[in-house]
Amino acid sequence: MSFLNFLKEKVSYLVSIIFLQITIAIFLMPYNVNKVIIMYIIFVPIIITMLMFFLEYNKKKNFYNSVDSKLSELNEKYLLSEVIDVPSFLEAEKLEEYISELGISMIENVNKYKFSQNEYKEYIEMWIHEIKIPISVVKLIIENNRNEVTKSIEEEIDKIENFIEQALYYARSSNVEKDYSIKKVSLKDMVNISIKRNKNVLIQSDININVHDLDNIVYTDSKWIIFIINQIIQNCIKYSKDINRQIEIYSKELKQRVELYIIDNGIGIDISDLPRVFDKGFTGKNGRIISKKSTGIGLYLCKKLCDKLGIDIEITSKINENTCVTLKFPKGTHLSL
Repeated sequence: MSFLNFLKEKVSYLVSIIFLQITIAIFLMPYNVNKVIIMYIIFVPIIITMLMFFLEYNKKKNFYNSVDSKLSELNEKYLLSEVIDVPSFLEAEKLEEYISELGISMIENVNKYKFSQNEYKEYIEMWIHEIKIPISVVKLIIENNRNEVTKSIEEEIDKIENFIEQALYYARSSNVEKDYSIKKVSLKDMVNISIKRNKNVLIQSDININVHDLDNIVYTDSKWIIFIINQIIQNCIKYSKDINRQIEIYSKELKQRVELYIIDNGIGIDISDLPRVFDKGFTGKNGRIISKKSTGIGLYLCKKLCDKLGIDIEITSKINENTCVTLKFPKGTHLSL
């Protein structure tokens, strides 16, 4: 807000004052009024008017500069009315009223959206828990009626379970801090649980698992980490080669952290795709080439959950050689949350 632009808005008022003063001076001339008095009558009101303009400009400039400064510091811009200073001129008072009403309306809409989102999340979680019951019944029936057909059915049921688990963790991923507990856990236990969950497809896919050096202890939420390891193993299976399939899992203790490595000898990831593997919905060249369906959600969820848990996750890969996923657990002790 420059003074020149401010004056442009006042130009009609200023011209009117000048015109009025000159008119008064012209009417006084026939009466032999002293020229000094005439000059006084002309210029003093104009100078006073300009001074008033300057004071008004300074007041408005300070106010709007303060608003600009506070607005740039706010993450939620709609809360501006809560932090701006009480204005000292009428226009800003009305503006502040409008901003306040807009802010209240925005907060109401945000709360309405949050309520709707929470309601939907609760429904999804309830549906997931309900759908697990018939799935468990189907698996029990399969267990009691083993044959080639039921083996194929069981494989598809396992896929359904994985998608259901993804949906559950996706629904909870925005509020991980409300649903986790940091405890002292064994990497070996979490890896073994993940392998056990995938044992059927690992056997059917003829994939050899090489597990070693997993005696390290970390502080994390075992439930979330098991889900993350499970997603990584399923990716190893999905993008494996046709022969000599292998997954190697081991850990290494460093000075500042414990690292868990999950390495496959599959088809690898193109170097151009590596920077985007954690993007939501990104499937890359592999997702378009192989016949198996890829959603691009698994690694996105892994990254999101790792960020919430304070764990670094990295992926390195060489085409047609291997892919290595590394989970880096910081050392330290934490209270259970």
